[in-house]
Amino acid sequence: MAQHRSDPYEDDMEDVHAPRPVHYAEQSLLGALLLEPHRLPDISDLDTGHFSNHAHGALWQAMRDLPPPEPDTHRSSPAWLNAVLDAARPHAPGLTASYLHTLIQVCPWPMHAPTYGRMIRADHARRTVLTHAERLVQTATDTTLPNPSAITLAQADTLGQFLDTLAGQFASHPGSLPRTAVPAPRAQHRSEEAIDEERLLLATATAHPADLSDMRWLQPDDFALPLHAALWQCLTALVHNGEPVDAVTVLWEAQHRGLLADGLDPRDLIDLLSTPVGSAEYWGERVLQRALLGRAVDVGTRIVAYAQDPANTPHQLITGSRRALADLTTLRTRWTRSSSPPPAPRAPRGPTVSRAGPLPRTTAPTTRALH
Repeated sequence: MAQHRSDPYEDDMEDVHAPRPVHYAEQSLLGALLLEPHRLPDISDLDTGHFSNHAHGALWQAMRDLPPPEPDTHRSSPAWLNAVLDAARPHAPGLTASYLHTLIQVCPWPMHAPTYGRMIRADHARRTVLTHAERLVQTATDTTLPNPSAITLAQADTLGQFLDTLAGQFASHPGSLPRTAVPAPRAQHRSEEAIDEERLLLATATAHPADLSDMRWLQPDDFALPLHAALWQCLTALVHNGEPVDAVTVLWEAQHRGLLADGLDPRDLIDLLSTPVGSAEYWGERVLQRALLGRAVDVGTRIVAYAQDPANTPHQLITGSRRALADLTTLRTRWTRSSSPPPAPRAPRGPTVSRAGPLPRTTAPTTRALH
């Protein structure tokens, strides 16, 4: 994205590297109002923060703060222009009288000032959506956060609320979907930690299959490794059909589903399913949280792509971004169900299960032939 100089101490206001269209809209608006200050009340929905250039915003604020001159007096005296310059300079010392005259000269039609104002607001909306989306991605990938899911979902809410505000400011029109090419959703993050947690979930669920009836919030798509997703389907199918569940019955179900055709050693699968640790619900929540954060990254990346594409109108950006956020809704609902306390306390099962977290592991599950 082309960068604007926004330093209030810039010396040459016309030395802007690769200006974008909004730069000319800002110049034209300011030129129109410097030439015809009586049009200021027509631009009441614009504020300093909407401008991409700091000095332009300083000029706008100065014009709003000063009482407009009488039209006849303004045509014959530069007093109001000098007053605007004096009021803006403390905030943007690089401003000069010659730049104000340049603004007047480059304005095509002062009567188009409201349109220039809408262009400025539209570009500010795009930049702000971009900022919110980038924060969503950064939050979802920040491993130092104490409660990453809650903070990520709060950032998604902030973005959604801003989109709701924008929807009331920009009219809808036909062809509302962005045509931007967006990055494909990233594959689930396959870190060793993620793979190990999924193995522990499968082993613990095999040892305590009764827990699966309370874990419908976990789906195969939440797993990082396709093999683990398929084994989870084996487990849930056995439980659903009322079949006995242990490492051997899961192996048999896996064989019927063709999982052994890819060279998976039955001994490795038996070893994997025979090392339960802690609580299946605990490991399931870990798997689901990782899927939730990954989905948030995909959603944020998609909205970033929309916001970085200047071809998208505000309405296209709003519509596309809302649809992207909706892709987080299902996972969010399941996460809420998983992290909510059960409606009634359950009888303790035994010392090998700790809902508060995993017990210390003494033997790591085998990893041979499971990748």
